[in-house]
Amino acid sequence: MKDKDLKESKELVLFENSRIRRQMYNDEWYYSIVDIIAILTESAQPSRYWNEFKKQLGEEGFEFFGKIEKLKLISPKDGKKYPVECANRETVFRIIQTVPSPNAEPFRQWFAQLAEDRIQEIINPSLAIERARQTYLKKGYDEEWTNTRIKGIGARNNLTNEWKNRGAVSTKDYSILTDEISKGTFGITTGQHKAFKKIGKQSLRDNMSAMELALITLAEVTTTEIHKTNDSQGMIELKQDAHDGGEIASATRQNIEAKLGKPVVTSENAKDFIKNKTVIKNDRTKKIDN
Repeated sequence: MKDKDLKESKELVLFENSRIRRQMYNDEWYYSIVDIIAILTESAQPSRYWNEFKKQLGEEGFEFFGKIEKLKLISPKDGKKYPVECANRETVFRIIQTVPSPNAEPFRQWFAQLAEDRIQEIINPSLAIERARQTYLKKGYDEEWTNTRIKGIGARNNLTNEWKNRGAVSTKDYSILTDEISKGTFGITTGQHKAFKKIGKQSLRDNMSAMELALITLAEVTTTEIHKTNDSQGMIELKQDAHDGGEIASATRQNIEAKLGKPVVTSENAKDFIKNKTVIKNDRTKKIDN
C-alpha cells in the first residue's frame, strides 16, 4: 500500500478512494460491514449482498462467528445516524477471508498495515501525533494552524484523563464539562459555536481558527491544573473548576479583542482557512512569475 492510500481519521478510514465508517465500542474500533462489502464486491447494493451472503452461509451449515454490533453511524446520503452492523478488526479479517473477491488481498494487506501502525503508535505515541499532523497538512491547513491543533489534542487528552479519574463517568458528563469551559472561554456553548460557524455535525475544533484553538487549549490546560491543585472529585467540583478555567481564558480573550478591535470568535470555518491558504499561495506564485 502506498502512503497516499493509507489514511486514518477519527470516524473514517480511507482505503484508496473508498470510505469506511467506524466507531469506538468497548475500547476497540468497529468498522461498518456494508462499507467493507462494497469495497470487496463492488456491489451497488452492499447491504443486500451482505444479508444474502449471511443467509447463504446459514443454508450451507456454516455458522458465522465474530464480534458484530449494531452501532449508529452517519449516513453519507443525508448526514443522519442510523443503526449499521459493525465488526471489530478480527471479525473483519474473517469476513475478508470468507467473501470471494479479487479485492480481498490488497484490502487484507491494507487492514493489516492499519493494525501494525496502531501497535507502533501505542509503543511510540509521537508516531500518532506526526500522522495526525500530516493528515491536517494534506487536507490543506497551514503549518501554524496544524501545530496549534496538535498541541490542543495533547491538552484535551490530559484533561479527559483527569475527568475520568475524578468522577466523570459518561459521554454526557464530558459534554457538560466541555460546555462549561466553552461558556467561560467564549461566552457560548459548543452547540452555539457550531451553529455560528454553520458546520452541522463536523468537528468544531477542526473548524476553529488558530486563535480560537489557542484559547480553548489555554482553558483546558488551566482546568487540568485546577483539578490537580484542588484534588477535585465528582461532577459538582469538576464543573466549578471547568468554569474557573474558562473564565481565566476569557480574560485573555477579552484582552486580545481589545487590542485587535474585533471578536476572536468568527463564523469562519475550515473551508475558509483552506481557501485563504490557497489564495495566499497563488498570490505568491504570481509574484514569483512576475
